[in-house]
Formats: sequence, structure tokens, C-alpha cells
Amino acid sequence: MGNNALSAICYDLHSHSTASDGVLTPTELMQLAARNGVDVLALTDHDCTDGHAEAAAAASEAGIQFVPGIELSVSWRKRLIHIVGLHVDGEYGAMQAGLVELRARRQLRAEAIGVKFEKIGMPDVYGGACALASGVVSRSHFAMYLVEQGVVKDVQQAFKQYLLKGKRCYVGCEWASLEDALAWIHGAGGQAVVAHPARYKMSRTLFQAFLEDFKALGGVGIEVACSSHNSEETRQMAKYAEALELFASVGSDFHSPHNNWAKLGYVQALPEGCRPIWQSW
Repeated sequence: MGNNALSAICYDLHSHSTASDGVLTPTELMQLAARNGVDVLALTDHDCTDGHAEAAAAASEAGIQFVPGIELSVSWRKRLIHIVGLHVDGEYGAMQAGLVELRARRQLRAEAIGVKFEKIGMPDVYGGACALASGVVSRSHFAMYLVEQGVVKDVQQAFKQYLLKGKRCYVGCEWASLEDALAWIHGAGGQAVVAHPARYKMSRTLFQAFLEDFKALGGVGIEVACSSHNSEETRQMAKYAEALELFASVGSDFHSPHNNWAKLGYVQALPEGCRPIWQSW
């Protein structure tokens, strides 16, 4: 199964492992990718490249082409945006220095979220989230713990009820600037792609302004097809990509085999007229 009419190759350029908030190790991730018919898989853990070496070895064993990647947390006009970096050198010093700072901020936010849960009579949530995390605790770990305890039925409900902006246990954070994030990706030899763009709920005018800033700083792609996009959103993102001459990327944003909405390797085909980012490789 390919991602567009011109290719029988299956690409999935957005996935997560236990190095951040996924539930599978990098090895398990590559094994599942092989079973699901994925030919090219990018590991894009949040603010972390720790899984690259294991993923590369497992991909070679499984017969999959591995793309070393990352998903960076970015603040743009007081909004959280995620930027995927593809084909990055995970050892690039300036990026690693920035990631240390981002992970420290993420940990402080997790502690503040834990305090908010305590204040609403749920004192065990922070400890439970920590137990599920291999490294820095993210909102996804809080959500997974709430599901595990039967407080909510799934991760999406946990976010909608407790963890999204405006909800009782939300805590904001100042992430990397767009300028810094793209400089790290470029310095690491990678390509910058806007992750799950329809999720940000911006007006067309604001989203256009963001994409123009992104491109001016050297961004080259937009995740046109991803698990959280419906067909209309995919078509709309394809139009933005074409208008701004950006490459189109695809990604499941896979975190867990238990999340039916994001299955590894299962992504809508790119609409006609898109320039797949892999054509630049």
C-alpha cells in the first residue's frame, strides 16, 4: 500500500516510542511497522533522539528504511506548534543543548500538572504518570494513567476533560522559538515539516501567516495526510502546500497499538498535485 498513486511504497514519517510518550520500544515499533507493511518509517519522539540507535538497528533487521527524526515543541504567538524534523543528525550539539532545556521545561510542567490534580482530589496521578514514563513525563503519560485507572475511557477523553487548554489541569509552557527549532533541524542536516496542521484550529489568516513565517525560516514541508485529519482537512492542507510550494508529508502520529485512531502505517493517500517530501531525498 503506497501513500500516493505514483508509489507502491508505504511511508509513515511520524511515530513515537518509549523514548518519549509512545508505548512500544524502538525495536517493537520497527517490528510492528514490518508487520503492517510499512517500507519507510521515521521515529519522531518529542524533543528527544534517544531512540535513534536502537531504531536504526531494528529497522535494518526488519528490512525497513529508517528515517531519524524528532518532533519539536514550539511556541509561536503564544500557541503550541509541533515541528517534525526528518533526516536529522541526533548527535548535533546545538540541537542537543536545546533539547536538554526543553526536557527540563517539560518536567517542570509535569510537576505543575501533578499539583493541579492534587488540588482536585487526585493526588496519585503524578506518581502514576511518572511510573509510565521512561524519561520525561508528558501530558500523554497523565492521560494513559487516567485510562489505566478507569477515570476516563480513552486518551482523547483525558485530554478533553483535564489536559487541554482551558481545562482544570492544563499548564502552559514556553517552548522553543520557531527560529531556534528550525535552526536546530537545519543544523542537524534535516528537513522541517509542520506536524498535524489541522489540529491547531487557527483562522485561515493566522495559519497562512504561520506558514509564511515557517517557510521564511527555511521550513520545507507540511504534514498533509495524518491520522487526525479527515478527508476535507487533508484536501485543505494539500492546497496550502501547493500554494506555498511546500512538500507534502504523511504520518500516523502513532503512539500505541491500542489507539484505533492512529494505526502505524495507515495514513490517507496524498491528493493529486502534491509533491511528496521523499521526492527530495
